[in-house]
Amino acid sequence: MSTQRKTTSKTMISSSTKVKSKSLLTGSIIALLIIISPYLFYSYRSFPDTKIWETAIFTYKSGFYDGVNVSMWTLLTKFVPLYLLTVWFLTCKHWWYHVILIPIGMYLFQLISALNDDIIFFDEVEIWYLIPVMSVIVPLVYLIRAKIFASMHNPSLEEIEYELQNKKNIFSHFRDLFRN
Repeated sequence: MSTQRKTTSKTMISSSTKVKSKSLLTGSIIALLIIISPYLFYSYRSFPDTKIWETAIFTYKSGFYDGVNVSMWTLLTKFVPLYLLTVWFLTCKHWWYHVILIPIGMYLFQLISALNDDIIFFDEVEIWYLIPVMSVIVPLVYLIRAKIFASMHNPSLEEIEYELQNKKNIFSHFRDLFRN
């Protein structure tokens, strides 16, 4: 019997060590992704200050911008915040993490606009594209917040059981939230 206990405790210690090791590796990768972001941003300095950049693989012609390095600077000012916000969204453990999708959408539209050389004022129109995204995310976050707030006020076991057994649609949840 003591042999079985020893093997069980060894298995538990081994799995605990594996979990800690995996967590350390994941955390290290995330830290590395964040650490390289300034280097990624300042990489625009390595691009030539000419209108046309020819390499063995491709030729890049800067249409709207004065030079290739200005074009890359513009793209990287949109890409690096998008990159960091995406890392934050994927690693956030808070209940409100869906709100991060709004600035992600804003930077994504700005990046797409910066890639399109025909658009001159690329920081002015993306808010109109974000309204549908915000109209879904804001009520969703409010609903999650209301559910957390309601569950923190210690409902009775009968209320919890009733809530779990009755499947409700989104409109029923909103009606219940605004009932009191």
